[in-house]
Amino acid sequence: MKRHVDRALADPEARAAFGQLVRYGVIGALITIGGQAIYYVLAETRTTSPLVAIAIAWIAGVIVGYFAHGWISFAGHGARDDHAATGGRFVAVNIVGYLLNSFWVWLLVERLGGPNWWPIVPNIALTPLMTFWLHRYWTFR
Repeated sequence: MKRHVDRALADPEARAAFGQLVRYGVIGALITIGGQAIYYVLAETRTTSPLVAIAIAWIAGVIVGYFAHGWISFAGHGARDDHAATGGRFVAVNIVGYLLNSFWVWLLVERLGGPNWWPIVPNIALTPLMTFWLHRYWTFR
């Protein structure tokens, strides 16, 4: 297993992808924690419904995420000469992530009646992996 990993990281493209994944993970974790905190506070205090709370958290995450991932996570990756197209793809990928996060809120809180913290687990563990892949191969290509 170690030999396979060593060979894979010897490839410059694999090393670049690994570095992006690490940066994406750190930046994404900070954005996700902030967004999930917004969601939890709004939902738990009954300031708004859980589905509206996740929408507010998503909007905040998209704004911060576009700049943070573009400048840090995917620095030096792909062309950035068409900011409108890149921004549009970024928003599209994040809409997919939002829909997935909303699905977890709907399923685990609204449908199954679980506590407001349940969707935080798949929102942190599953959605970021999917959006990394989409951002790397489509948004910041």
